[in-house]
Amino acid sequence: MKRIDGKQISEEICRKLKEDINKTCGRKPGLACVLVGEDPASRIYVTMKINKCQEMGIYSKIIEFSKNVSEKEIIEELAHLNQNRCIDGILVQQPLPKHLSTAKIIEAMGPEKDVDGFHPLNMGKLLLGEGGGFVPCTPLGIVKLLEKCGTQVEGKHVVIVGRSNIVGKPLALLLLQKGKYCNATVTVTHSGTQHLAEQCRRADILIVAIGNPLFIKDTMVKRGAVVIDVGMNRIDKGIVGDVDFESVKEIASKITPVPGGVGPMTIAMLLSNTYKSFKRKC
Repeated sequence: MKRIDGKQISEEICRKLKEDINKTCGRKPGLACVLVGEDPASRIYVTMKINKCQEMGIYSKIIEFSKNVSEKEIIEELAHLNQNRCIDGILVQQPLPKHLSTAKIIEAMGPEKDVDGFHPLNMGKLLLGEGGGFVPCTPLGIVKLLEKCGTQVEGKHVVIVGRSNIVGKPLALLLLQKGKYCNATVTVTHSGTQHLAEQCRRADILIVAIGNPLFIKDTMVKRGAVVIDVGMNRIDKGIVGDVDFESVKEIASKITPVPGGVGPMTIAMLLSNTYKSFKRKC
């Protein structure tokens, strides 16, 4: 079993990105994070992203709203950010309170600043295989992780457990693209999938993003498969993934740990997308 060190790989990516940023003249890339409510996990995630921006030399700001904020107030703020020339990327931290329409708020962002890649225009470009858009950060980070750890993806059978708009669906679209480190045969499974364990055992590459701690056991994994765990769950023992690492590591040829696997790659791709947006304006 080879442990895939997402922290190390992300640091290598960020080191190169920081060098590029340091070479820029004039203003630096800018990222705005919109945080709604007091969800502790969301606050931690936003703080991590802001801290990484400071480390990388990216200008960043947090716009905070109370949990009772109206859609109108958020959309008005997004309109200002869309026009702000110092801001290249806008991130709306999810999940949002239930009284808010996530779809309406995402659509209010300029797609050219949607560095999270969730705007319908960016999702549409991904579906059609067109360039010029932004790819969601976690799926992009997973593909980059597979590339950097030397995993052949083309022609392989990838099984994704989870169908969220944030990970499962865009990841499937990305892996289906005709191109290097993609071009896979993809099966998407979910809570309604019959014989789920059997489907998982067919995977050359198993990617798990269901938010169910330690759900995937060694009996659900084909010997020699590559296992990517996207889960991040807090239990009494601490932070664990959706994969039972201790049992599956004896079966898998490569596996990501939690923490230290996909998480750092997501942040690295967010900063990379922000720099990409900045460069388009230069």
